[in-house]
Amino acid sequence: MIHVKNLEYTYPKAEELTIRNISFDIERGEIFGFLGPSGAGKSTTQKILTRIIRNYKGEVWLENKDLSSWGSDYYNHIGVGFELPNHYAKLTALENMKFFSAFYTRPVQPLMKLFEMVGLEKDANKKTENYSKGMKMRLNFIRAIMHNPNVLFLDEPTAGLDPANARRIKDIILDLKNQGKTIFLTTHNMHDAEELCDRVSFIANGELKMTESPHNLKLINGERSVKIDYGTNIIKSVEFPLDKLGENKEFLLLIRKEKIISIHSKEAELDDVFIKITGFNLN
Repeated sequence: MIHVKNLEYTYPKAEELTIRNISFDIERGEIFGFLGPSGAGKSTTQKILTRIIRNYKGEVWLENKDLSSWGSDYYNHIGVGFELPNHYAKLTALENMKFFSAFYTRPVQPLMKLFEMVGLEKDANKKTENYSKGMKMRLNFIRAIMHNPNVLFLDEPTAGLDPANARRIKDIILDLKNQGKTIFLTTHNMHDAEELCDRVSFIANGELKMTESPHNLKLINGERSVKIDYGTNIIKSVEFPLDKLGENKEFLLLIRKEKIISIHSKEAELDDVFIKITGFNLN
């Protein structure tokens, strides 16, 4: 669905490249995470893919068509959720969405159904100047999906949301994936990436350091052992090698004789993997 090869970009008057010769491919129906700290090049790459920035070097293709060959109909095929929502403050949320829906030549989904989907149905006729940041983020999400695009570019889609509404948006994203949508997700939230993404790319200083599934990254960089908490009044802990665990007599005796509280494999946390691979933290 998306093909990027040898992509480079330098902002005007900047002395160094912002994007440094990056390449990746995204399959149809895949949620692809672009992970990195602020200033790593995540948003710049998204701006190139959404044609906000055009004077780049390298190849970018979407749906087997060179990005430079697309006309204005490109925006019928993609939906964009910006990290910082921008709406007309003096218009109601519904008036905003009706205005934006006029930009598309393809039919838009029933707007009130979308408001209900994100929990804003009771606030549809409220002016957006009276919206909280979380409400604006959810309205921004409606704007991205209203025309049922094939590809979604979502920049920090759960930023500013309380846990319940973050859960709501993540469930919708997973449902869109099940519908066959391709989703490019930029974030520094490793928990969102781990839960949502089929694969992730780590970016730091404009360079791609690694592309892999979150599950494999955690396994490859973790310890091959299990930790068992057990006991009745006093909780004790013990670790066993994961290899040939079923033949480990001490392990087998323990799970037969003791009250097991929990068993955890010791795979790495995705945050720690990112630091190990890139040398940067995500703040």
